[in-house]
Amino acid sequence: MAAGSGKSGSAVQRPCVPPGTRIYAIGDSHGCTGKLRALHDSILRDSQVPQADGSPPERLLAVYLGDYIDRGPDSRGLLDILIADSLPSFDRVFLIGNHDIMLLDLIEGAAASHGWRRNGADATLLSYGVDPAVWADGGAAVGEAMRACVPAEHADFLRALRYSHVEGDYFFVHAGVRPGVPLHAQDSHDLIWIRDDFLDSDADHGKIVVHGHTPVRAPEVRANRIGIDTGAVYGDALTALILEGTEHRFLHAG
Repeated sequence: MAAGSGKSGSAVQRPCVPPGTRIYAIGDSHGCTGKLRALHDSILRDSQVPQADGSPPERLLAVYLGDYIDRGPDSRGLLDILIADSLPSFDRVFLIGNHDIMLLDLIEGAAASHGWRRNGADATLLSYGVDPAVWADGGAAVGEAMRACVPAEHADFLRALRYSHVEGDYFFVHAGVRPGVPLHAQDSHDLIWIRDDFLDSDADHGKIVVHGHTPVRAPEVRANRIGIDTGAVYGDALTALILEGTEHRFLHAG
C-alpha cells in the first residue's frame, strides 16, 4: 500500500520492508567502476550497523536497478564486478535497463542499431576491445564483432536479468510503471523505457516504485516513487537507497 493510503479515518500506514531485512537499491552505474567499488565499500561498512533493537540485520539484500553499460569508461569491468561476489553474505537481485537490453538483443542475434550508438554504445565497444569504426560496415558487423568479444559469463548474466522485483511495500524497476496498469500486468517496454507518463503521475501504484533511468541531481522522494539515478556517469554521485523497517536513507559515492 502506497504512503498515505488506507481507509478514511485510519492512521496513515507507512511503507515498510519485511522484518529483519535491510535493502540497498543501487542506481544506474553505466560503466563507472570506481564509483561502484566505492559504493560497495560503503554498503559493506553500513551493513555492520545494528538495527534499531541492537541486533544485526537477519537478511541483507542488494537490488541493482539496471543500466550497467554504455557512456561510462568501463562497461566490461563493471559487469565483471557484478558477476563477482563483491557483496558477500548479501542476496543480490539484478534488474535490466534499457541500455542493457540493447546489448542483450545484439548478443541474441539482432543487428546493432544506431539508436544504441546514440545512447553511448561506443564506450561499451571500446571496453571490449572493438573499434567503433566497425559501425561503418553496418549494424550486422557490429553485432558480429561484439558477439566474438563478449565473454560467455557476461552473456549469461545479461540473459538472467529481471524486469522487476518486489519486497514488502516496494516495487523495484529500472524506469517506472504505466499508471493505471496493475503491477503484475505491466508491459516490459514500459518497465525499462517509460518517463513522463510515470514521472508526472501522482497515482497510487499499489507499492512505492523505486527506479532509476531518469537522472536527477539528488534522490527524488515522492509519495508514490523514489528515483535514485543521480547521474554517476555525468560526474555526479552513484547512489544507494537503504530501506529498513519503515525508514529510508541514502549512501553516495563520487
